Amino acid sequence: MTPGGVQVIKTADGGALVILDSDFSLDGAPDPRVGFGRDGKYVATSDVGKLENLTALQTYVVPARINIDDFNEVYIWCRQFNVPLGIATLNRN
Repeated sequence: MTPGGVQVIKTADGGALVILDSDFSLDGAPDPRVGFGRDGKYVATSDVGKLENLTALQTYVVPARINIDDFNEVYIWCRQFNVPLGIATLNRN
């Protein structure tokens, strides 16, 4: 279980940020990554980067090569074992 809120925010320059809220936590795992998926499937090419902390507020810059509109989920992914550690559905407003 990976509790905590997540937001994906588009920036004025056309980029995006993934923000893990202050209530985010992960018990631990080898090689946790932040990335995106669609309809229950993680997309490895959407990797945003290594999870920097197991708890607390964190912000990740989404690389320009990733179009966030292609995805409807944010993943915390264990790259070593190829399994999800947490999945959050993106709400489109």
